[in-house]
Formats: sequence, structure tokens, C-alpha cells
Amino acid sequence: MIPFDFEYYKPETLKGAVQIFQDLQKQSKTVIYYSGGTEIITFSRRNHMSAEAIIDLKGIPECNVLKIQGDQLVIGSTVALNQITESKLFPLLGEVVKKVADHTSRNKITIGGNLNSRLIYREGVLPLLLSDAMVRISGSEGESLLPFAEVFQQELQLGQGQFLVQILIKKSYLDLPYISFKKTKSTKVGYPVVSIAALVKDRKLRAAFSGVCNFPFRSAEIEKVINDPSLSNEDRVLNAIKLLPSSIVHDIQASAEYREFVFKNALSDTIEALKEASS
Repeated sequence: MIPFDFEYYKPETLKGAVQIFQDLQKQSKTVIYYSGGTEIITFSRRNHMSAEAIIDLKGIPECNVLKIQGDQLVIGSTVALNQITESKLFPLLGEVVKKVADHTSRNKITIGGNLNSRLIYREGVLPLLLSDAMVRISGSEGESLLPFAEVFQQELQLGQGQFLVQILIKKSYLDLPYISFKKTKSTKVGYPVVSIAALVKDRKLRAAFSGVCNFPFRSAEIEKVINDPSLSNEDRVLNAIKLLPSSIVHDIQASAEYREFVFKNALSDTIEALKEASS
């Protein structure tokens, strides 16, 4: 059970959600937008999160969309991870989120919840960085459509009262050659020691990473190295290590040394697996 009382709202429109937030803000109440709720329950039980009001976005039609519209795939923020996998509309994203938590939990965890996670992993981010996704954001100043890479800087950069409505991905990215690796401490289900998602576009390998650093990332510098035909596979990997955007994580899941070892092997396997498509 959540160890605090709160007001619960479930608007049916984007404008309704924004209006409720503004009304509660005027009352100086602490408000949380709710898309899946798994982390809210977990962190609240540990007394790491609290709120006086919760706005459930699952009643808003735009947040529940999962379909091809024109030349793009539209994914609502409250779509569950299992729905994305089972739809097979974006195989790389489906493969990545299929490895998040267990099957039962993925029925509740939403893509919006995963992207907004307080945990460092946020693995659903990886395919979106690779596919130049756009995101639709709603808030008190109206709606905006922005590149995901602009909104996501180590974590989602949303203003006060803003929330994620939809993710939009061009159809041209959905069927590109891809691969996904996730290495955990022991079992198939767990936080990643290293997670890599990669695809090939225009004969160039794109790769994004989670678990290695304190945030998921895609690096233009690393991609330049791993696409350098003058370097051996081994040298590409060794040079990529030097270009990580921050120090390698050392925690209960794995030491920094072990993470580096796993990263090297996983990146080498990624390059090899997509070698033909990227050459």
C-alpha cells in the first residue's frame, strides 16, 4: 500500500489534465502525473516519493495510441511495454523493452513510465535515440513537437506541469537491420550490467547504451570510431571505451572493471553482428 493519502484525478483530455495540474498548483499541492504507476508504488513504499495529488493519464485517448499514422509510428505514453513488443510495429524497441522486468510487470510498466524512470537505466530510450524519434509534449503553454534527443539529456527534461503525450517514429526506421544485447548480473530478468541497442542506417552503425554510465546515451564520437573501416574490431572497441561520456558505474550489480569487460565484449559482438549491413 502507498503510505500516504492523496487526491486522485483521471482526466479524459489533454486540456483537462493541464487544467487539473494548474488548479492543484494554485493550491500549492505536490502533483505527480501517472502513466503506469509501478515506480510510484515502489518508491512510495520506501518513503522515497510522496504527493498530495496524482493525475492519471491513462484516460486520455492520445496517450493510448499505438498505430501507424501516415508515414510514422505513433506510441502513446501510457502504452504498456508488452503491447509494444506484441504489436511488432518497431521490432528493435519491442526487443529492448521485452527485457525490462518480468512479463507480469511489463503489463503495467508503460513506455512513458520507463522513459521517466528514476532508475538510471531507462532502456526504452535507446531505440528512440537511434531512430531520431520526435515527442509530443503537453503543458500549460500548449503542445509542442520536439526531437527526442533534444528533450532527453541524460533524463527527460520536462518543465513544471509538462507531460509526455506521444512518441513519433518515421516508418523508414522501423525495419532497419538491428540487434539488441542485454547482459545482467545473473538471471535474464534484472537491471542491466550493460545494455546495447544498435541499428544500421545508410550503411552506418548507430549504437546506444544503458547500464555503462549513470544515464543512457548515444555518442556521435563513439559511432565515428566504430564505423571507421581503417580500424580493427578490437581497436574500435578500445577507442570507444575512451570516449564514454562519464565514468563507468560501480555498484552492487557489477564493478566498474567487470562492466568494462562486458561492454567490450558486447560492443564487439554488436559490430560483428551488423558488419555486413554496415559495410
